[in-house]
Amino acid sequence: MAEAVYVLCALTSFACAALLLRAYRRSKTKLLLWSSLCFVAFALNNIILVIDLIVVPDIDLFVLRTSVMLVGFALLLYGLIWEKA
Repeated sequence: MAEAVYVLCALTSFACAALLLRAYRRSKTKLLLWSSLCFVAFALNNIILVIDLIVVPDIDLFVLRTSVMLVGFALLLYGLIWEKA
């Protein structure tokens, strides 16, 4: 059951990223771009989580998962602080 939740979280993150990118293409608002890149990183984090816990449970990918999540948060934080909406 947990595997299904992890996969659904990854799909939801990719869907959010796609919708944000589509909105960015229409309006050219920079905050939408940074938000979509953040959600891409979140989706990658969820995919790495599935790989870490289900595909290769012997290998610990915690550092990689945390790094990807940190990049996602950094992108969103950059967009919120430095870009004018």
